[in-house]
Amino acid sequence: MPINYESIFKFAPVGMCVSDNRVIKASNDALAAMFGYRAAELDGRSFEVLYPTQDEYLRTGDRIIPIMNARGRYSDERIMRRANGELFWCHVTGRALDAGQPLGAGIWTFEDLSEQRPVSAALTPREREIAALLVEGKTSKMIARDAGLSPRTVEMHRASLMRKFGASTATELVHKLAGAP
Repeated sequence: MPINYESIFKFAPVGMCVSDNRVIKASNDALAAMFGYRAAELDGRSFEVLYPTQDEYLRTGDRIIPIMNARGRYSDERIMRRANGELFWCHVTGRALDAGQPLGAGIWTFEDLSEQRPVSAALTPREREIAALLVEGKTSKMIARDAGLSPRTVEMHRASLMRKFGASTATELVHKLAGAP
């Protein structure tokens, strides 16, 4: 029996898409359902519709480029936005088809983490970005470098996150961001 790759893509249990220059060229049913769209409704649309804000979309693109250039792939956990405006944690992994064009043609997978990690506090776009980098295990200095901020600014955002999540230590904050009870 021949393998039908189109059916495998369409019915895969994780959200998947093929993109070119951050525009979704083809998406599967799981991706559409995860983000609250009808099948194929995301095709031809910019990844920007999946982000809470345009600024987060732009900053994430800037952060992805050097990592894709160095490794040829990218993976992180970040807060994304469904069609109805609901925010949720999502694990995103992607690979460029041409290593020389990190945001060119690529394949991306998306896994909804909302059951394990609900978004439980109202966060600013910067706080969402810093929260995602903290979950990756990055220090304030590393986050400052990656986000183009001063270490003091990162510390201010981290302190705000600690207040919002009722965390008394940085370790406790990371555990709460990661969805630990």
